Amino acid sequence: MYRDETKVIHIGDRVIGGGNPILIQSMTNTKTADVRATTDQIKRLEDSGCQIIRCTVPDEDSARALSAIKKEIRIPLVADIHFDYRMAIAAIENGADKIRINPGNIGGQDRLKAVVKKAKERDIPIRVGVNSGSLEKEMIEKYGHVTAEGLVESALDKVRMIEDCDYDNIVISIKSSDVPMCVKAHELIAKQTHYPLHVGITEAGTLLSGNITSGVGIGIILYQGIGDTIRVSLTGDPAEEVKSAKIILRALGLRKQGCRIVSCPTCGRTQIDLIGLAGKVEKMLETFEDLNITVAVMGCAVNGPGEAKEADIGVAGGKGEGLIIKKGEVVRKVREEEILGALENEIRKSFC
Repeated sequence: MYRDETKVIHIGDRVIGGGNPILIQSMTNTKTADVRATTDQIKRLEDSGCQIIRCTVPDEDSARALSAIKKEIRIPLVADIHFDYRMAIAAIENGADKIRINPGNIGGQDRLKAVVKKAKERDIPIRVGVNSGSLEKEMIEKYGHVTAEGLVESALDKVRMIEDCDYDNIVISIKSSDVPMCVKAHELIAKQTHYPLHVGITEAGTLLSGNITSGVGIGIILYQGIGDTIRVSLTGDPAEEVKSAKIILRALGLRKQGCRIVSCPTCGRTQIDLIGLAGKVEKMLETFEDLNITVAVMGCAVNGPGEAKEADIGVAGGKGEGLIIKKGEVVRKVREEEILGALENEIRKSFC
């Protein structure tokens, strides 16, 4: 079932599925029971463009903290539960907008029924999470090792456990750190369920390797029309996950909001500090999140003017100077040290 056809699910005041825009998620790495640290991080993630946030709930203090956290944030709050069904119930009672569980590891059908009953009372969705690193022994034995087919069968089995409790407010995630396996699993499950899919490459890695791995895996899946919400999993600042997710969506034409920067890789013809300038421009553009423009930062007079003409606005560098080009027309020539300020001023004047 491709994203235009998946079931519409409400998470707080946000909606996924049914062709609605793909939403960006992240997860806090603070101690959830530390309300101040957690809310401060969530607010920073909100400012970065995060649309749904998940917090781990390993104990009662963390569950109780959700109530206070909810009062201070603007985006839906998802409770991440492992093993203890009581934490799922407590999280729901303290205002979680959604819970993430693996129905197979919270202690049997009776405990699952208790969790589903509470979710049904509040009409909040349950995300069924299956991970290649925790695939049950039976599936590994059946398929010989961890496989895409095993992940899909496991996930659908868990979905049926919830459906048997007369509930279908469900989101599915099937994640692996193995990109080909993760892609195949999504291709298989999209043909077998109408529930929306949360897409990500789990434990993708550090900022560099994790971004490349996530970009390849998530990009392939989304390009096929599969996926309703995404998380880029990185070992680092969660704000980097949000930034990367936005770039993936923009690159695929699935998100129009926000500035897109194109810049050349530099070569021996470059006569300005293009690497430094491109980094400063990218940082400056974070203040223009509501704009939908392409900004070119080019390093020389060979390809620069032509490439900049294809953008809404841009700069082409020369020897100690730069041309500010808007909609294909040169509007100013400025000294190298004036380029950043001139570009920002022209964006404000022309596009804000």
